[in-house]
Amino acid sequence: MAIANQEKKRSYIKHDGSLNDGFELVTHPMSLDIQLHEMPWRQLCRHAVSLGYRSHQAATCGLHIHVSRKAFGATEQEQDAAIARVLYFFERHWEELLKFSRRTPRQLERWASRYGYKEQPMEILDFAKRGYHGGRYACINLQNADTVEFRIFRGTLKPNTIFASLELVDCICDLAVCMSDQELKAITWNAFVSTIITGNLPELVRYLKERGLCGNVLCENSL
Repeated sequence: MAIANQEKKRSYIKHDGSLNDGFELVTHPMSLDIQLHEMPWRQLCRHAVSLGYRSHQAATCGLHIHVSRKAFGATEQEQDAAIARVLYFFERHWEELLKFSRRTPRQLERWASRYGYKEQPMEILDFAKRGYHGGRYACINLQNADTVEFRIFRGTLKPNTIFASLELVDCICDLAVCMSDQELKAITWNAFVSTIITGNLPELVRYLKERGLCGNVLCENSL
C-alpha cells in the first residue's frame, strides 16, 4: 500500500472470499492514461513478487476491470446499445478472448461464464438482464449500478499484462460506442487487431504477439 499510494491515495485492500489466504487490491476510479502512466504498477508488482505473492499461479485470482456506464453514452438507451455490442463482440470472438485471458475454460465457467451467442447484440443483453442466473460470475458483470465489470482476465503480477488488458478493454469499448450493430457484427478479429496496431498501443500489440493472437504479419512490423 505504501507503494500504491506513495503520491496520492489511488488504491485500497479488500477481503475476497474466493481467495485462499489472499486479498484484493482495488484502485479508485481513474482514467486509462493514469493507470498506464501514474499508477506505479511496475514497482508494485515487482515488490509483490519479491514478497512471494502469487496471482496467475494461484488459479483463483482474477483481474477485474470496471468501466463507468457513463462511458457508453449519455442516456440509458445509448448505454444499453453500446453495452450490447460489447457483449456481442465477446461472444463473436470468444476463442481469441479466452486465449487472451489466460483462464482455463473451467475457470471461466466458475468465475466468468459467457452468456452465449445470439444473432443480435440486444438479444444477448436481454438474456444477460433477464435470463442469466449466474449472478455476478459472468465474463462481463452487469449487476453493478455504475460500472460494467470485465471479469474474464486471470490475475497477474506482470505489469505489461495489466496494461495490455486495460488497453484491450478500452479498444473494445471504443468500437462498441462508435460503431453501429451492423458495423460491429462485420468486423473480424484480424480487422480488430489492425485497428490496435495503428493506435499506438505497444503493450497490447506485444501481448497479442506473445499469445499468438495477431492473426497476420502486421504485428511483426509494429514493434
